[in-house]
Amino acid sequence: MKNLAGKKVVVIGGSRGTGLAIVKALLQETADVLVVGRDPKSLSDLVSALPTVRTLQADITDAATIETVFNDAPDVVVLAAGAPPPTKPVYALDWETFSTNWHTDVKASYLLTHYALTMPVKAGTTILFLSSGAAIGGSPISGGYAGAKRMQLFLANYAQDASNRLALGLRFLTLVPWRLMKDTSTGDAVVPKYAAYLGVSEDDFVARMTLAQTKEDVAEAVVTVASQWPAPEEGNVFIVSGNGLVAEANVQSLLSFWGNR
Repeated sequence: MKNLAGKKVVVIGGSRGTGLAIVKALLQETADVLVVGRDPKSLSDLVSALPTVRTLQADITDAATIETVFNDAPDVVVLAAGAPPPTKPVYALDWETFSTNWHTDVKASYLLTHYALTMPVKAGTTILFLSSGAAIGGSPISGGYAGAKRMQLFLANYAQDASNRLALGLRFLTLVPWRLMKDTSTGDAVVPKYAAYLGVSEDDFVARMTLAQTKEDVAEAVVTVASQWPAPEEGNVFIVSGNGLVAEANVQSLLSFWGNR
C-alpha cells in the first residue's frame, strides 16, 4: 500500500530540476500534488506534461502565499525552491548579492515555520526543507548560501522543539543533498564556476564529488521521510548521498560525517 496515496502534498519549486523529480515521485505514490512556483510558463509546461498536478503561481516569500498553501490543508509541504547562489568569492560581492539566499531560502523557511506554529495547522502535517551539503562543508564562492542552507537545519530543529512544547503534533524535517547535481539550476550555475575557481575541467570537478546523489535519489528520500514519519530519536536532519539516506541527530554528528567522507 502506498502511504502517500490521496495525501495532499505541496511542492514549492516543483516545476523544474530536483523539485520536478520530487513531483514525479509523489505522483508515482498517487499523492494529490500542488506545485507552487513563480514562472507561469514553467507551470503551464508542467500541467501539459503532468495533467493531474494542480498549480499555484505565487511568490513563496510573500506571507499571503503561505496562508494560501496551508488553507489547502496539506499533509506534507516540501520547500524545494531557492535562489541560485552567487558564484563569486566573498570580496567580489556586495551585501545585497551576498545575502540573496537569506532573503529567499531562509525567509520562505521562516514563513512556513512561523505560520505552522502560530496558526491552526492540522496535527500530523510534515514541513520539509531541502537544504544543501554546503550547509556542512561551506561554499567559498557562494556568498551567504552555505549559511542560509545551514539555517534551514537549525530552523527545523527549533520548530520541532516548539511543536513538541506546544503539543501541536507537527513534524519539521530537513533533507541535505550531499553534492551538487547537474541538470538543476544550482548545479548548472555552480559547477562551471567551481571548476574554473579550482583550475580543473568540469568533468574532473564532477568526478571528485564522492558519494554524489541524483535528483531521483533526493526524490526517493522525500517520499521515504514524508510517508514514514521518522522516529524522534532519528532527529530532523537527513543526508541524501549516493549511499542512500542517513539520519543524523544533530549538527555535530553532521560535521563528523563530513570529516569522514
